[in-house]
Amino acid sequence: MSIKNNLQSILNAIPKSVTLIAVSKTKPAEDILEAYNAGQRVFGENKIQEMVEKHAILPKDIEWHMIGHLQSNKVKYMAPFVSLIHGIDSLKKLEEINKQAIKNNRTINCLLQIKIAKEDTKFGLSIKDADNLLTSNELKKLENIQICGFMGMASFTDDETIVKNEFRILKNYLISSKKYIAANFNPTILSMGMSGDYEIAIEEGSNMVRIGSSIFGTRNYI
Repeated sequence: MSIKNNLQSILNAIPKSVTLIAVSKTKPAEDILEAYNAGQRVFGENKIQEMVEKHAILPKDIEWHMIGHLQSNKVKYMAPFVSLIHGIDSLKKLEEINKQAIKNNRTINCLLQIKIAKEDTKFGLSIKDADNLLTSNELKKLENIQICGFMGMASFTDDETIVKNEFRILKNYLISSKKYIAANFNPTILSMGMSGDYEIAIEEGSNMVRIGSSIFGTRNYI
């Protein structure tokens, strides 16, 4: 199937209330443009340099999401245009994003990444660490960021029960976190679910899914 057909098939399968991020990492601009011409406007990249290069040559109404593990020293390159940064796992990174947002006279939207999988290869804050961050005085000082919710990755397993339980942990945390009140914290986004598990994620409350290979085909690793 073509990228257009793959995209339409997924859009037909997910509720209108769920935002589809087309994960275009390692894919050429031509592939992104094909998805764009089919109506897709939200794309996700996991390397800042690659996203910056694509932003420069592709239509300017694309929403770029940074979904990879963040390197603080490269935030400045995407700060002028990035729509949403997933995967924030420390106050230090939020402080750097806030610093670069001030330089660009804008507010940058962010998601905290919560570690829900048991795998050591997955990044993210523990729920306890997230609680500590959300109640810290340091966070309240960051006026040019907006924490819009949470992102999580389930374990890579065929056991759907494990995956469901992990997604449920994050959904429950989104609900419980609403007790924390701050001008820069308004948790409405739950970003969880990828090509292999997005249907389960949506069942468990996800309203943003990150899908790459099911749209663009097998990943080109570089």
